[in-house]
Amino acid sequence: QVQLVESGGGLVQPGGSLRLSCAASGSVETIYVMTWYRQFPGKQRELVATITNYGKTNYADSVEGRFTISRDNANKMVDLQMDSLKPEDTAVYFCYAQIRDCSTRTGNYWGQGTQVTVSS
Repeated sequence: QVQLVESGGGLVQPGGSLRLSCAASGSVETIYVMTWYRQFPGKQRELVATITNYGKTNYADSVEGRFTISRDNANKMVDLQMDSLKPEDTAVYFCYAQIRDCSTRTGNYWGQGTQVTVSS
């Protein structure tokens, strides 16, 4: 069974930094795209940043230049370095990955979410 587990959320002051991590575990054979989403209260999830298994990245305009997504294929992890944080970045952040398991089934997986609060 494949699982994604996030860590690294918390409370930070405006202008500060946080680093989110997401680790895949279980019967993982191949991880394709890995993406961070966020969700504001009462809103749908929105894409923050995504990275392919070849390392190609894409960012939402609102975080371009402030956030950096990276992945460690050997350790089945994806990170999101968030710098120059703003109060409007406050949200629950979710990790997503498209994964082929050891039974050669490909599925979409989500982490449980981690709260990021930017406030003075």
